[in-house]
Parts: sequence; structure tokens; C-alpha cells
Amino acid sequence: MTTLDDLPLRDDLRGKSPYGAPQKHVPVALNVNENSHPMPDDVADDIVAALAGAVRSLNRYPDREFTRLRDSLAGYLGHGLTRENIWAANGSNEVLQQVLQAFGGPGRSLLGFVPTYSMYPILASGTGTRWIPGARDAEFELSAETAAAQVRQTSPDIVFLCAPNNPTGTPLSLETVTAVYDATDGVVVVDEAYAEFAPDGAPTALSLLPGRPRLLVSRTMSKAFAFAGARVGYLAADPAVTDALRLVRLPYHLSALTQAAAIAALAHTDEMLAMVDDIRRQRDRLVTELAALGYQPHRSGSNFVLFGGVDDPNATFEALLAEGVLIRDVGIPGNLRVSAGTEAETTAFLEALARVTPVVAE
Repeated sequence: MTTLDDLPLRDDLRGKSPYGAPQKHVPVALNVNENSHPMPDDVADDIVAALAGAVRSLNRYPDREFTRLRDSLAGYLGHGLTRENIWAANGSNEVLQQVLQAFGGPGRSLLGFVPTYSMYPILASGTGTRWIPGARDAEFELSAETAAAQVRQTSPDIVFLCAPNNPTGTPLSLETVTAVYDATDGVVVVDEAYAEFAPDGAPTALSLLPGRPRLLVSRTMSKAFAFAGARVGYLAADPAVTDALRLVRLPYHLSALTQAAAIAALAHTDEMLAMVDDIRRQRDRLVTELAALGYQPHRSGSNFVLFGGVDDPNATFEALLAEGVLIRDVGIPGNLRVSAGTEAETTAFLEALARVTPVVAE
């Protein structure tokens, strides 16, 4: 049987592992930070109607510039943005990949602050960009001083700032973003995939875009909009950045069906975001009840909680799985991560965790 070793694979890809979280059919899946709330019926009906209309023109290529979708996304984000500031692709991972294709590549480097989103080094590897793993402060925080010092030391071509950070949930201050931007001549990407789960009125890097042409703010519809299966990510930036991404995108990269579904969902923004309030309540509940069980939940501005004090993460993970509850071992010693689900799912997790009586580290 042929293996990877038998193929003329690029040398820099040999020995690498693809991204992947466990995909198991369990009653309670809280491992990949999905929005587990069902889509409201009226929203689903409008999306189905939009898809039915789009199907009738599938013999033609879609709008290559996805103009209506960019208008809808600009309207949703506000901050004076227009379609000229907006880019979109098949999930925020593809957006970030296109950024690396345009601004990274052989001889160039990407700095991220670990632990952070595990796709960053994978995307770097796939585009031939050198990955630089920077360090964080205690409790996974990232101060302006710590971040800017490492930028000046390593001189990266691109910096990825995950805000709030995945997998730790740690919020990021605008002071850190501006300090990083001022410390480099390269591109700075603020990945705000979980921004909607921050407290009301929390600052966003979107407010920093004017006058900063090398600053990009990435978002996704996967989380707050319960759109993970549709694969729609986007970014806001100076119009020159969107022109740069046109140089590397594949022709007609966003299908007519994707565009139609996303536009229909964005027309129901208020209804879709109403789910966010409940998710935030369940996240805060997780923080409170995990602490009561003797764990150390970390500060989170996202829809998940990383909790420490787990003596044997793999044993606890497997014990919960046997109870029909799937969470995530993200490889941080003594820690596990759980997504905030519906009230019933959150209750099921907490009750299962109490039943398995894991040993908590002193």
C-alpha cells in the first residue's frame, strides 16, 4: 500500500500532521466551539428560499466580486466600512491562507503567540512561510510590552493576533494591537473569530483601521451566526489589501450558493445574535461551576472556557467521552477546553464532570 513516504511530497511537509479535532457521534459535542443552538425556523426558511433562487442560475458562474455579500458584511460591521474594505472566502481559514499567499511565502515569516490557534503554523507551512512561535505572559495574557518586544526582536513579515485567543479565550487589548502595529513594517492580522461573544461595548480592532493600511481584522460567520457548515469567513482592511488578495484567490472562489445563504442570514442579524446572549450566559455559568468543582477556569471572552487543575487531561477526556460528552484536549498540560453549549448541553457536561470525579491537581 502506498504511503506518504512513497510520494514526492515537499520536504518541508514530510512528518507534518493535518489539522483535525475528534469527530465522534455523541449526545453532547462541545469540542470545536460551534454554536450548538438550532437555527431559527424563519431564518432557515429564508435561507432555503435564497438557495432555491440561486440554484436556477447555477449554469452561470457566480459574482466573482461577491458584491452584495460585501455590502451586507460592511453594513453588519459598521465603523464606516464599505464594500471596498471587505473580503470574504470559504471560512476564515481560507481568508488567512490568502493573506499568507499574498504577504508571506518562502523567505518570509509569520509570528504568533503560543498557545494560539493551531491552524496558524499549519497555514504557514502550507504557504512556505516560516512560523515563529512567540511567548505569552502568565495566565496566557499578552501585554503590549511583551508583544512589541518580540516583534522588534524577530522582525516578522506578518503577525497574527488572536483576539480573543483560541484555545485560551484570553481577550486582547487595543493597546497591544497598536503596539504591535507600531513595532513592525509588516502586516498585522487581528483574528476576531469570537468577537461577538465579548461583553457588550467591548473594543474591537475595527476601530483602529483608519490610517493603518497594514492592519487587517478577520471575522467569521461560523460561530455567532451558527454558520459553521456554510464556511463563510471575511476580513476588513484598507482597499489596497483586498486588491492584493485578488492576486491569489482562485477564480469564482465563493459559490453562488454560499453567497446567497450568507446574504440571507445577515438579513436576520438581530435574531441570529440573540443566541449569543444565551451562549455568554452558559460560558459564565461554566466559569462559576468549574471553579466550584475545584478547577481553575481561565479568563474568557469567547464561547468556550479553558480550565486548569486537571491532573490527567487524557483520562478526564476519555471518562467524559464514555459519558457521551465530547470536549477538547488542546495539548496544554493540566488543562482541557469546553465549548459553551445550550443550557441542557452545559448541564450535561457539568453533571458528567461531577460523576467522573476526576483527580484535581493541588
